[in-house]
Amino acid sequence: MKFSEEQLKRFAAPISDTEDQKCKNALNMVRDALKDMGYADDNDIKTLYPDTSSYAIEMRFNAIGGNSRTIKLFVQGSYANRTNITAESDVDLAVVLESTFWGEYPLGITAQSYGFTDSSDNLPAFKNDVEALLRRKFSYGVTRHNKSIEVKGNTYRVDADTVPCGRFRDYRLDTGRNSSNYTPGIRIQPDDGNIIINYPEQHIANGIQKNKDTGYLFKKMVRIAKNIRSIMEEQNYQSAKGVSSFVIESLLWNVPEDVYKKYPSIYRYSFDEVIRYLYENKDRLALFHEINGIKYLNADDISRLDKCRSFIDDLHHFFEYDI
Repeated sequence: MKFSEEQLKRFAAPISDTEDQKCKNALNMVRDALKDMGYADDNDIKTLYPDTSSYAIEMRFNAIGGNSRTIKLFVQGSYANRTNITAESDVDLAVVLESTFWGEYPLGITAQSYGFTDSSDNLPAFKNDVEALLRRKFSYGVTRHNKSIEVKGNTYRVDADTVPCGRFRDYRLDTGRNSSNYTPGIRIQPDDGNIIINYPEQHIANGIQKNKDTGYLFKKMVRIAKNIRSIMEEQNYQSAKGVSSFVIESLLWNVPEDVYKKYPSIYRYSFDEVIRYLYENKDRLALFHEINGIKYLNADDISRLDKCRSFIDDLHHFFEYDI
């Protein structure tokens, strides 16, 4: 299918100010639900990183004679990274239990080696608590999924997909038993029991850096890729349904900076170069990392590489541009 430069420029356009405000509204929606049950905050919404919509706020619950909790709410995913498109309607919100953490340690070292003590908190119970608070706050539109709890939006806010999770600390590179020397992540325990470790903060930071290193073309090319993927879905390309927005961001993050810079001012040429690189290197996908730079692209799903190759093949043949 042929695309004009004007079309690609529209596809590349970033999040609007209105959508940006809806990210804050979605965050406030969950915060207000938690406040109704005694959680408190300093009423200070911040961003995890400048020039993003990764809005965040910390909250605490001080129980008398019971467990006190500290949590952090922050926007993650496409909205946080400002790579979302019209077809992506929901805001991903991490609800992170910070006062309890789960760790991974060097061989022969345990949590007790650092002086850590066990907590009675557990993630299934935390997810149940968050769900109960959301249902109490909103009488309709709350749906529990395997990994998240969805709250339907309205004219004031977009749909919110809240992910209750715990703080994960990776100490495996620490050699001095320094409790502050860890790689932070989040630990998700879906209802099916599988454990997932993600690194949303590194995802955001790496996206910012990649964007700068490519002359601010990376996120534009990601938005173009997502819009074209949506058109392919409409035309019944099964491969387009097999790759997520996260995977698309990760694929394009692995494309070298000089590929983006070859035609910095002509989007149709730049995007063609990106696709060409992926097509010519699809046999090297096992070496590609997720955009967080920590996990390999196939770390959580061994079928992901085959899905990526199919999508790259179809995208390579689907995309054409007007001269």
